[in-house]
Amino acid sequence: MEPPGDLMGYDRAITLFNPDGRILQVEYAKRTVSLGLSAVGLTGKNCIVFVADRKAHELEKLIISESIEKIFQIDSHMVAAISGMIADGRTLIDKAQNNAQEYKMTYNQPADILLIVKGISAEMQALTQYGGARPFGVSILFGGIKGDKTYLYMLDPSGSFFQYKAIAIGGNSEVINKTLEKEYKPDMTAEELTNLGMRAIKSDESKNSPERFEVAVIDKNGFRKLSKEEITKYIK
Repeated sequence: MEPPGDLMGYDRAITLFNPDGRILQVEYAKRTVSLGLSAVGLTGKNCIVFVADRKAHELEKLIISESIEKIFQIDSHMVAAISGMIADGRTLIDKAQNNAQEYKMTYNQPADILLIVKGISAEMQALTQYGGARPFGVSILFGGIKGDKTYLYMLDPSGSFFQYKAIAIGGNSEVINKTLEKEYKPDMTAEELTNLGMRAIKSDESKNSPERFEVAVIDKNGFRKLSKEEITKYIK
């Protein structure tokens, strides 16, 4: 009888549970996310803020930092941030953007946030059932505003999703989430959320510069990304 937890080839196929009840390829995909740079989503007083870590200044010196995009506009009222394999994330972001546009063209109104999340969740979950493909090595934060309410969802490589007030994904996310648990308040303004998100990411004591961060805000006025000059004032 094989010992509990023995791999025995169970990590070679997505269609097999190992004796411990785990799908190892999904766990490997989650490990890929944990090796990626972090991204944080925070809901506040009629606003949502996303902060992503790019660490552009630690990459190739000739790279253009703005080309490292981790925060994407899905619709006028919806934003997403990714961590893990960027190429996988872009594929799912394109799908979400297309779904949002199709919804708007069909019903002549902004796409339902939860419906878009469920559609991407189904795409991710399908690759945990069928052979010949691997799971997406990415986690995604979806945030949006509907009326006076804010919504923030986190999807992991298994296709599971949950709603949060604030959450971090990617590398160092455990430390960042502990900071959020201590300091986050639901009635924070966009400025306070930006300050908290950047401060939480900076907890790894890496070098900080405006190029390191990508910050986006969505509120009743729509979506916008902060400029380098705006980001600079939050770096102390």
